[in-house]
Amino acid sequence: MDNAVTFITYLNTFMLIFFTALYSYKIIYILVAIWTKRRHRPEAGSIPPFNKYAVIIAARNEALVIGQLIKSIKNQKYPAGNIDIFVVADNCTDNTAEVAEKAGAIVRERFNDKKVGKGYALDHMLGIIEDEYSDRQYDGFFIFDADNLLEENYVAKMNDTFNRGYRIVTSYRNSKNFDRNWISSGYSIWFLHEAEYVNRPRMLLNNSGAISGTGFLVGADVFRENGGWVHHLLTEDIEFTVSQVIRGEKIGYSDAMFYDEQPVTFNQSWKQRMRWAKGFYQVFGAYGGKLAKGIFSGRGNSFSCFDMAMTIMPALLLTFFSVTINGFFFLAGLLIWDLDGNKAIIMATSAAFLGTISWIYLMLFIIGAVTMMSERDKVHCAGWKKVAYTFTFPLFMLTYIPIAITALFKDVEWQPIAHTEAKSIEEMQ
Repeated sequence: MDNAVTFITYLNTFMLIFFTALYSYKIIYILVAIWTKRRHRPEAGSIPPFNKYAVIIAARNEALVIGQLIKSIKNQKYPAGNIDIFVVADNCTDNTAEVAEKAGAIVRERFNDKKVGKGYALDHMLGIIEDEYSDRQYDGFFIFDADNLLEENYVAKMNDTFNRGYRIVTSYRNSKNFDRNWISSGYSIWFLHEAEYVNRPRMLLNNSGAISGTGFLVGADVFRENGGWVHHLLTEDIEFTVSQVIRGEKIGYSDAMFYDEQPVTFNQSWKQRMRWAKGFYQVFGAYGGKLAKGIFSGRGNSFSCFDMAMTIMPALLLTFFSVTINGFFFLAGLLIWDLDGNKAIIMATSAAFLGTISWIYLMLFIIGAVTMMSERDKVHCAGWKKVAYTFTFPLFMLTYIPIAITALFKDVEWQPIAHTEAKSIEEMQ
């Protein structure tokens, strides 16, 4: 019996040390972000050259929101002649194409029930631009979802970072509906943290950032080298990121702000994050070996490869492994061993389980609290909600554990998320 308790103690100690060793560098990211926030950060402006950009929006039944996005693009403080807007109305059954064209976009419709997903829509539009608009010689392509809204200096700030030599640039992702409930705020806090406490310090430390679904810029030469948008796993954004990092690309970050709508029901959130979890497994399976090779290659992208490996590694499954082993001994203690042994086993496993959950909650709470304190002026909701949702943020993140476990065994397909927040950029400001 003593051997079983000793094994449990050693196992949980090892898991704690192992996790700390793998992810301690994230603390450095946070410290770098906090330190640099204390220093003066000059306001970015429209610094020449004014590159020519094509904006690509893949939209599926987005008539309610797409007009406001196009309006926010047209209101940019950037030479209007240097921005063209392209919308691919992908398998739409509403009047998305009509609304987008009326708002001033170049629109093409696409109908394909076999090749379903944003990646296929993006590649379709890239092909059209190559065939029909090659004379415009775009320097880069912005990728947005139809529910996004851009601050008026968004393109100018992204152009500044692009001019610094970054061929791929990600940006600051804020939320249109932070204040709806604990689900939308959970997403929002994570995206704010990812922007300022992950991607920004990555760039400051000369590592690669990561794009996150929408709100990013890709140089035209990158797409030419890749042969278009060739990434079609369930998380095409992280697949694109990992593939570029392996090739030695460093993705830059700009604090150019855009707004995004988050799911508000647990059913919507479950389906979306199930796709993300399954997609991460797919990317890990497809690129994990190449990332491992990159880590030990000795090239300048070694740490970026390690960072991406930690990003896509199914860390929640390691937590699940620890909980499962403890649960096994807990049940065995109930069913097999003598009464005194039962007490020792049950106490050890219960303490381990409560300790693990408490430790995870505390770490997530610190992340949420630090993020909310620094970004509070950019979050549009009542002060008491900012405080309340800081406490619910760890609970939202902990729901990833059953999602990650379910995604291991369930077939997952891409499904659109309906958008309902038809706000203008003026309302957000």
